[in-house]
Amino acid sequence: MKTIEIRGTAGRCRVVTGERLENLGRYLPGGKIILITDGPVRKAHGQKCPPMEVLETGTGERSKTLDAALELYEGLLRLECDRSSFIVGMGGGIVCDLTGFVASTYMRGVPFGLIPTTLLAQVDAAVGGKNGVNLRGYKNMIGVFSQPRFVLCDVNLLGTLPHREIRNGLAEVVKHGAIADGKLIGFLETHGREILNRSPDALERLVTDSIRIKAAVVNRDERERGERRLLNFGHTFGHALEREGGLSHGEAVAVGMAIAAGLSATRGLLAPPECRRLYDLLRDLGLPFRPPMDPENLVRQIAKDKKRRGDYLYFVWLHRLGEAVVEPINYHELEEITHMWWQGVLHES
Repeated sequence: MKTIEIRGTAGRCRVVTGERLENLGRYLPGGKIILITDGPVRKAHGQKCPPMEVLETGTGERSKTLDAALELYEGLLRLECDRSSFIVGMGGGIVCDLTGFVASTYMRGVPFGLIPTTLLAQVDAAVGGKNGVNLRGYKNMIGVFSQPRFVLCDVNLLGTLPHREIRNGLAEVVKHGAIADGKLIGFLETHGREILNRSPDALERLVTDSIRIKAAVVNRDERERGERRLLNFGHTFGHALEREGGLSHGEAVAVGMAIAAGLSATRGLLAPPECRRLYDLLRDLGLPFRPPMDPENLVRQIAKDKKRRGDYLYFVWLHRLGEAVVEPINYHELEEITHMWWQGVLHES
């Protein structure tokens, strides 16, 4: 069992890997405890939790809305929850994001903890203190920074996940390795079969390493004023692909990383063999790397991203696998370099 600490402005978070859900009671304070989860997760894992009040929310991105938050607020009122209460969110990234948002805004802040039940949530969504809901299809447009008291990562919960959900999480693991840890990329390349077969040891290594990378970045830049923007690698195009291309989050991020690597190579920052290496890794992990639609059209969608700054945005470029840099780029320049890269791809095809 390993504990990684995140030191936020509003408190500290303990992220624990190698722990079991059955030991949740050790982490809970006294007083009223409320569990927020969805129906499938409650059915699969609810019996492993201590007795507590339960509020159910829906599944899928359509459930991550202000309307869903309002239903949870009303449930908390009905249960007579106050600032001395404690909220636990158990589920995938949507439940974790929604729980954090609701807990952080109900009565101006109620303490909470998270139990991520998907690989994507364990390596990314539940860690870092970002909590939010979507607005009109645009991801996380309304949100807050607020650290949970704990994040309990039990890799044994991943055994029943659909293969697509495992791949979704692997995309974020690749992201962490690509921006900060070449050794993690090497581990993914050499242990792909074990990972896809859900070896607990391999999964725990991926979860722990990913959390360590993200926690280090968040500890230095909790509110995304500089270095934390590195964690957006693949997400600039990824969010647009998820919204417009019908891809899951992990699939969209995988294609977004492939595009970002291709643009980095086109710009002369990344050696072509390193770019190909990333494509090969994504393919071997069962992730897509070719855009399902013209990426030049996606640039217009990116202009609506919440991370825009006037006529430019901060884009994550690769120098090599394990080293990245954030630099601002004008939308017109991004459109031009995307056109150059895409024409080269079409020519090769």
